[in-house]
Amino acid sequence: MSPRRTNQTPPSLHWLCPRERTPPGLAPERGREWRHVTGTVAGTGLANAAAAFDNYTKSKNGRRKGARMGTPRFKSKRKARLACRFTTGSIRVADDRHVTLPVLGTIRTHESTVKLVARVQSGMARILSATVRHERGRWFVSFQTEVKREITPVARPGVAVGIDLGVKVLAVMADSAGQIRYVDNPKHYEGEHKRLRRLSRRASRRQGPAVHDRATGKTIRREPSKRWVKANAERNRVHHRVANLREDALHKLTTAVRAEYGTVVVEDLNVAGMLRNRRLARKIADAGFAEIRRQLTYKGQRNACPTVVASRWYPSSKTCSSCKTVKAKLPLHVRVFSCDACGLVIDRDENAARNLADLASASTTGTEVAGDRGTPSVPKPRGADQKTRASRASRKADPVRAGGAKPPHRRKEPRDLQQDTTAQLGLW
Repeated sequence: MSPRRTNQTPPSLHWLCPRERTPPGLAPERGREWRHVTGTVAGTGLANAAAAFDNYTKSKNGRRKGARMGTPRFKSKRKARLACRFTTGSIRVADDRHVTLPVLGTIRTHESTVKLVARVQSGMARILSATVRHERGRWFVSFQTEVKREITPVARPGVAVGIDLGVKVLAVMADSAGQIRYVDNPKHYEGEHKRLRRLSRRASRRQGPAVHDRATGKTIRREPSKRWVKANAERNRVHHRVANLREDALHKLTTAVRAEYGTVVVEDLNVAGMLRNRRLARKIADAGFAEIRRQLTYKGQRNACPTVVASRWYPSSKTCSSCKTVKAKLPLHVRVFSCDACGLVIDRDENAARNLADLASASTTGTEVAGDRGTPSVPKPRGADQKTRASRASRKADPVRAGGAKPPHRRKEPRDLQQDTTAQLGLW
């Protein structure tokens, strides 16, 4: 049965729609409380809730890409990031060091806003909204603007580059002109891992804001000690420094690539699946594979340069970059590619980068995903090429033999013959 329609305002929304039914005793308190808060705060929360339900409905109906989304849940005030969006009111950039926001007034900024001021005053930009958020121990304000941007020509518009990402070497770039470049992995988190372990042990020995009761299985909230607050702040400073260094390094890498090459070819990596590997998860997260692809994509749109995404099942590491023959198997520990057909001996990552660069001239689909171009290949030892792991049949599906005898034991497939996702991507 569908719920009965009514024109009455729900009780939980009475504070948004003040009417005569509101108790008179609550009006003065509400008035004093909301004098210091702009009305766009409540509107932003409702807009975010509407967007969450819309995304959930589209994901359930199969109209939204990505992982399946669940039902929207309430945010926790202890875990949610502090943020507020201003869409109306006095939102402007006063000068190169001050911004004006509703209710908050004029605030001095740590970074210079001279570029935004010049664009606004010249009529090349228009401010739409402002978002204030607390992140990494600091307060940030970001402006959503409409900008008239001129296309900046790249240095080599007719050259395509293939980028093979990895852990030992962050990126191997091979362009269509025959030039090979290696970008070392800075490993910011690995450099601070020993220090973070020491600081985490120090914080765990002090009274934190919560404790787990093993008898009842519940989490008990309590007031943290001052020593824990001090230790936790010191640990967070290291985490924030690592995140800032990683962000700066990735922006410099992607900006340099997009300023030089006209076409960039990257792989469609299953980063969420690779993070389930407990041996590589920390190193993969430290490298930032998904962030590199995201930055290359939107920075290429600024320069009107295409970004070709290779298919997830394209054998870039197993394909010979010279004769295009696909090997039957190539274990992850084999770091040198040797072709049995033409005798080419080359580094594994360099061979994959060259194959990715060749995909720039191949035909692409409407989704800019390039696949295999029908190159000759050696018959595979397995029939299922597009499988990330060997699946074993259910016991219920096993045939029942006469007399209740169990079916013969299935021999486990050797590791070299298994289609491992990490082995296909060439992480080492």
